[in-house]
Amino acid sequence: MLKSYFKIAWRNLSKQKMYAAIKIGGFALGIAACLLIFLYIIDEVSYDRQIPGGHQVYRILGTYNDNGKLNKGTAWPAPLANTVEKDYPEVEKAGRYLDSPGWGDGGNSQVRRSDQTENNYEEGLVYADQSLLNILQPHFVYGDASQALTAPNTIVITQSRAEKYFPGENPVGKLLVLNNKIDKPYRVSGVIEDFPATTHFRHNFLITLAGVEFWPGEQTFWRASNYTTYVKLRPGTDYSALEKKITTGIIEHYFIPAMKEVGDVDAATLAKNAALVLQPLRDIHLRSEGVDDGLHHGDIRLVWLFGAVAGFILLIACINFINLATARSAGRAKEVGLRKAIGAQRTGLVYQFLSESLLYSLLSFLLGIALAWVLLPFFNTMADKSLSIPWQAWWFAPGMFLAAIFTGIVAGLYPAFYLSAFQPVSVLKGTMMAGSKSAAVRSGLVVFQFTASVVLIIATMIIYRQMGYMLHKKLGFDKEQVMVIQGASTLKEQAPEFRKALLQVPGVSNATVSGYLPVEGTRRDQNGFWNEGKRELESGLSTQIWIVDQDYVKTLGMKIIAGRNFSATMPTDSQAVVINQEMAKKLSLKDPIGKRVSNAWTTYTIIGVMENFHFESMKQTIGPLCLRLGNSPDIVAVKTSTADFPKLIAAITGVWKAFAPHQPIRYTFLDENFARMYADVQRTGSIITTFSILAVIVACLGLLGLSAFTAEQRTKEIGIRKILGASVQNVVILLSKDFLKLVLIAIILAIPLVWYGMHRWLENFAYQTDINWSLFVIAGLIALFIALFTVSFQSIKAALMNPVKALKTE
Repeated sequence: MLKSYFKIAWRNLSKQKMYAAIKIGGFALGIAACLLIFLYIIDEVSYDRQIPGGHQVYRILGTYNDNGKLNKGTAWPAPLANTVEKDYPEVEKAGRYLDSPGWGDGGNSQVRRSDQTENNYEEGLVYADQSLLNILQPHFVYGDASQALTAPNTIVITQSRAEKYFPGENPVGKLLVLNNKIDKPYRVSGVIEDFPATTHFRHNFLITLAGVEFWPGEQTFWRASNYTTYVKLRPGTDYSALEKKITTGIIEHYFIPAMKEVGDVDAATLAKNAALVLQPLRDIHLRSEGVDDGLHHGDIRLVWLFGAVAGFILLIACINFINLATARSAGRAKEVGLRKAIGAQRTGLVYQFLSESLLYSLLSFLLGIALAWVLLPFFNTMADKSLSIPWQAWWFAPGMFLAAIFTGIVAGLYPAFYLSAFQPVSVLKGTMMAGSKSAAVRSGLVVFQFTASVVLIIATMIIYRQMGYMLHKKLGFDKEQVMVIQGASTLKEQAPEFRKALLQVPGVSNATVSGYLPVEGTRRDQNGFWNEGKRELESGLSTQIWIVDQDYVKTLGMKIIAGRNFSATMPTDSQAVVINQEMAKKLSLKDPIGKRVSNAWTTYTIIGVMENFHFESMKQTIGPLCLRLGNSPDIVAVKTSTADFPKLIAAITGVWKAFAPHQPIRYTFLDENFARMYADVQRTGSIITTFSILAVIVACLGLLGLSAFTAEQRTKEIGIRKILGASVQNVVILLSKDFLKLVLIAIILAIPLVWYGMHRWLENFAYQTDINWSLFVIAGLIALFIALFTVSFQSIKAALMNPVKALKTE
């Protein structure tokens, strides 16, 4: 019987080629979309799963309630790791790392073998404890895993970097020079396998923290936070209970006494507003929203969103199948009546129709997997991933087969029970209007399809509107035509001379030497600031303090609105600062010029006030910031004023070679760096747009099939109307209006849903575009146009048919 079921199913499929193509094509698109998103989700949720004992590893977060705003960060004082390991027996190990640009040789550096002269630019250099290696347990190719970072001036490198610098060799014991510091080479003490792409910890060089002290007394100093700290708990530890113990113990026994020692007024409220949180290692990638950790991580909400989009597309494809199956019931009614009249049981009919559904599903899955394979390279580019279809995985083929069976059964259940319920007497007498009973169900499903489609269309428009708003909003500085030359730290004391040489190049209007730029990935330094003499009376204002030269403000086009900029002819400017409006406001300085402010180490005189400018992502509000004179030669920013960039770049490269003959020039442009800050939003927009288009295509395929069925059912009516004088326009309107009503209902239902959802999404941005009614009108018109175009194709075809031929069909 099973063979017979599938034989009949194949004959029906071959007989109704257009409807079969719509069913299989819609299903295949839905399956391809689901498979691509499934691979994306699997990749996102697999982060940090490969670390042995990873379920016992936690990152220590700090939270602080600042007048209702919850700040979250990962920076801790140097002694925290040793303290929690010593004071709390539940902690088996604790380790630190530091990867901030500008701290020693961390962040980005120039690297070479000690016996060579040519430097190579490298990213991913991090200072780390030996205990951190013991927690993460990377696989060692060479070296002693238990001792690799215990000695001063040692470094552990990944296998890819070992092959780059010491091809075919065991590099343990060899020397690397960082940033041209030939008097302080690092001895390679170990080689580890490269960290996989699915981990938040992907550093290529691990520099020992043994014997490292960035300033005297750092290892016992509790008032400066720079290190990320991890702990591994002993088996069976209740981490929630330990979290409370650590919060109370560390704050009361270490932070508060350190703050009281210098008369910090915040000590009195710290215990009430601050907390230490143990974040599971496997939550770091997807559940770090709002955490200031400098990492590019995912978002669990996007995972759920993409999963929902994939589900919607597949559901829309299933709805197409149900709609077309029930709409075509007129053609199957006599078959069902005759089968029942000669003794067929309803169970057998259900099996017959489910067999047809399974055949469609299996064919759709085969085509869908092939489509996903073809589209995967484009999806990888769009999502910035390196996904592949796991053909060799033991679960893939069985999983796809079971999914095809499940999808086929789910999609076919309603049509099977609906078609098998026809009464043979009514059908054979011709008293039953086949297909009419399911009209309301079909209408409801069409409304659902287009509601989902309109939601996705509007969401895409709002995402791109927000993207455009962020990229083109007035920033308070000039990011255009600014060339950013990296790796200038190797120039050391020659950096100012390099800047002067650049100013002689035609097309260079200004230049500045500073590692602090208003884009992510450059230096940051944050201190508490007080009005002079108010430290014991006021809470400290957490403020960014950037080291710049006299030309910084002019080069980047920032605006001084009060006072003056730094001057090379004013020796007193070495103890001066230029602050932004936000800092003046937060310190209640109505006339700031000449006033003095202090941090934990120095008192400065305010000589100027800048207009606020965005120096972080627009997901955050503009915070307090001050500039001070100093030496920070990581980056040289060059303001250009020419359209002939190839000639300019060649000239600048020539100047660079004169100062750094053994180091290739590396440069970017500030506007590109700025746009890169929002790459995650751009990727989200691209993915949502692509799958929105797929959803609309699948929905339109269903609408095309239904309009063809409607035109077919009303062939005689159309012929009579045309004979009586109806125009082509009249017939098109007649056949289209019912579908357009359903699309209008879908638009009305979609508007409140998407308005609420996108308002919640925009809450992630401190500066956001507005959602006005024009977006809903445009999206509604787009949906109506698409529906009208789809339906009109069949309506016009039916309206142009010869009425005589139409009447002969009945």
